[in-house]
Amino acid sequence: MIVVADTAPLNYLILIGEIQLLPVLYGRVLIPPAVLGELSDPAAPDAVRRWIGQPPRWLEMRAPQRIPVDFSADLGPGEREAIALSGEIGASALLIDDLDGRREAVRRQLAVVGTLGVIDLAGAHDLVDVPLAISRLRATNFRASARLLQYVLDRDAARKNR
Repeated sequence: MIVVADTAPLNYLILIGEIQLLPVLYGRVLIPPAVLGELSDPAAPDAVRRWIGQPPRWLEMRAPQRIPVDFSADLGPGEREAIALSGEIGASALLIDDLDGRREAVRRQLAVVGTLGVIDLAGAHDLVDVPLAISRLRATNFRASARLLQYVLDRDAARKNR
């Protein structure tokens, strides 16, 4: 399985100490050049810059062959390149949190998974302590509605009570 990742899911999984979930769940992860640039930007958190400075073997940088001209102007370079690359290679999923990016990806019939989706899937495989991961996310600048966070926590609790 190959997935393409936008910046935010990688950023947050690094910050909460759960980046190792990606190769276990998905195998290879591709990122386009713009995402590499965003992860290594001086404004990125130190932990993220250190991680991308010595990327793991399961992470591969690959540029899309072309960027469609009909993308929404609301998308950033990372979202544009990640969506384009995902469509080009027929990725199993696009890891993306940005709402405008998710809408664009869905419009292009791509499967999308956000940071919370990764945590939920990992929880279903007993790979992560979901409440702890969400608690760590809340300590960052991660944005999600209280309702969505509670939904993931409730799913985890229901799995544990079976």
